[in-house]
Amino acid sequence: MKLNSLNISKLQELIRQKDISPVEVVDACLRQIDSEEEKINAFIAIVPEEARTEAKKAENLQMKLSAEEMPPFLGIPFAAKDLYDTAGICTTGGTSYLAENIPTEDAEVIARLKDAGMILIGKTNTHEIALGVTTVNPHYGTTKNPHDLTRISGGSSGGSAAALSAEMVPAALGTDTGGSIRIPGSLCGVVGLKPTRGRVSLRGIMPLSWNLDHAGPMTRSVKDAALMLKVMAGYDAQDAYSVKRPSEDFASLSEASLKSLRIGLAEYYLDLADDEVASAVRESAKVFESLGAKVESVDVAWLNEAYRANALMTPADGAAYHRERMEKSPEVYGEDVLQRLRMGAKYSGTDYILARRTQDEMKWRMAKFFEKYDLLLLPTTAVTAPLIEGKDAVEQAKLLTRFTAPFNLMGVPALSVPCGFTKQGLPIALQIVGEKWNEKGVLEAGYAYEEMMK
Repeated sequence: MKLNSLNISKLQELIRQKDISPVEVVDACLRQIDSEEEKINAFIAIVPEEARTEAKKAENLQMKLSAEEMPPFLGIPFAAKDLYDTAGICTTGGTSYLAENIPTEDAEVIARLKDAGMILIGKTNTHEIALGVTTVNPHYGTTKNPHDLTRISGGSSGGSAAALSAEMVPAALGTDTGGSIRIPGSLCGVVGLKPTRGRVSLRGIMPLSWNLDHAGPMTRSVKDAALMLKVMAGYDAQDAYSVKRPSEDFASLSEASLKSLRIGLAEYYLDLADDEVASAVRESAKVFESLGAKVESVDVAWLNEAYRANALMTPADGAAYHRERMEKSPEVYGEDVLQRLRMGAKYSGTDYILARRTQDEMKWRMAKFFEKYDLLLLPTTAVTAPLIEGKDAVEQAKLLTRFTAPFNLMGVPALSVPCGFTKQGLPIALQIVGEKWNEKGVLEAGYAYEEMMK
């Protein structure tokens, strides 16, 4: 049994039964990192000694406590995108100018996962300042796709997706401003969840856009994403963007039929996708029908307005956050990131106000859509993982964010779930979108689909 290949739920079960030790699990993940990291470059920093120390502490607890008394994730390793503050461990944001930045406190989400027993094993590579979708990072190298090392892992949470896909860790954290959890999840064949904005604390995470950022889990199964969300979610009184709303038991997913669900299949996006991607998503829709859901084609071309507004706001917000350094020391940024920041700085106040007006209109229109439908299905990305050598990063962003960015603008939950492979063996993903605060419904649908496809 390869412990590094097991999902969170299975590790949880074996640790609670005392069949395996947290030390064994951490060692298995570190061995896999030693084996795969040189060719994939998923991490900016790996902390083996700290992880082994925490694993030993977890093992001691495991021996003392009953299964019911153990923290839910006792001894389970995870990796965090290098935008999350980690006490005593460097947090770079994928930049050169923060190469020596060592926070004194953990980001709120990191603290919650540690309190639940998880063990941080390293910080994953990211597109610089999270402003891009390739994770071709001029300061820390390119993260390669484990399915084909000549292709990108996606971004900006590309290191987290690649680490999961290469079985280096069972769980990872990402952030998502225009698709940065779901895009690499799609390209690397793992699960990525962007929760409702305000559901998960952003405190202690380097911002890209104060208006569009989301934090969420990345895993190898929908059930694992639900397990992580249960711990990550919840009001943070010290986070201005956190919303005070009762949490739910996201992890109690059932395999019941979906016959009460009304699901819209986004024909507009299927027409824009590559043939193999569109075909795989259409087949996925048939699976939902077999589970009892009523699936009908819907025209959601209006979502393209949301994509355009997000495409304006993201670099504009990034330029606002980075304005002083961008003016004084532009040389510290990679070429593609500096280009996008300068583009963002050129937008006028009128341009931005019109984008914000579009944001309000799109939120209203999405809410009206969910008065009739429970879920929306579409591809996560129009294409599978592009080659590293080819279009530049700015062009890749336009190509890969088109199907994901609308749902950042509206702040609704969206889940990317693997749904097949191309003839070349590259992963394809289905995106399941739900009404604001309906993570449970989105996860339940994804879980039922995933179980059906086993």
